[in-house]
Amino acid sequence: MQTTKVSTVSYSSQNNCSRTEQSLHLRGPPTAISDGSFVVKPVLQSNDSSFGAEIGGVDWTNPIPAKVVRQLVDLQDKYAVLIFRGTGLDNDRHIAFSQQLGEKLEVNPFFHGIEKDRLQEPFLWDVSNIELDGSLVEKDSRRWHHSLGNALWHTVRVLNHLWHSRRLASPVIYGQPTAEELSLKPPAFHKLVQTAPDGRKTLYLAAHAKKIAGRSFEDSQKLIWELIEHCTQPEYVFSMEWLAGGDMVWWDNRQCMHRANAYTENMTARDVRRATVIDDGPLAFGVNAEELVPGKERKETAA
Repeated sequence: MQTTKVSTVSYSSQNNCSRTEQSLHLRGPPTAISDGSFVVKPVLQSNDSSFGAEIGGVDWTNPIPAKVVRQLVDLQDKYAVLIFRGTGLDNDRHIAFSQQLGEKLEVNPFFHGIEKDRLQEPFLWDVSNIELDGSLVEKDSRRWHHSLGNALWHTVRVLNHLWHSRRLASPVIYGQPTAEELSLKPPAFHKLVQTAPDGRKTLYLAAHAKKIAGRSFEDSQKLIWELIEHCTQPEYVFSMEWLAGGDMVWWDNRQCMHRANAYTENMTARDVRRATVIDDGPLAFGVNAEELVPGKERKETAA
């Protein structure tokens, strides 16, 4: 599934990564750009493109007007990742704003059971490391091992398979996902080369990508990881730090990959909630296996 994601932090705590003088690793001219009523601080810039931007000037105390939403979508199309500080959004307003970005939000499958979910809200995903009683996720629990996959570069889910990335991160626990897990998040086929909103070609790949149609599993993995390594060279990557409750990140899975800090025994609490907006384009849910390759190879890719 191709999506846009909007994540907010409910409260901040000590960051597990080394701190820098700036919350963003700015590269290129460190100047703010006035764009209508917004103040835009690009993160990575080159002669012909920009990637990531911190946006100021949005009034989050009131519902966002449709005109402003359209302007923000234009900024998403240009920068792929937008960062907002101190929005103050609660769960209901987080959902309401996400629904302004698209008609459909992805429904949380509650992999670990809705009764164990702190939010119990179908349109929000609890991507924190906190249990119902306020304690941190227990080491070596299934939830712990599931979240190890978030430290790999990913989009949302060429054969995209969530459980493939979980197996890479935790081969013992996720060597064989449960039947329920497989039914909640089945694999899908997506085109590896797609067209970004600005008309340029983009690669839709990540650790979820398991197999490329017409190639063996081994050849597929070799190419996929060569591409990931190319795309994640230091000059193409920036890190963002949650500074305070209400900080929000909005990213377009069609144009970028992301990853989180890995779980460690020394981690501190992080309370992050995510809404996922389903792409309204024709490739949102991928393509049918029958559309990929003819004849014998078609049968191989359907496995």
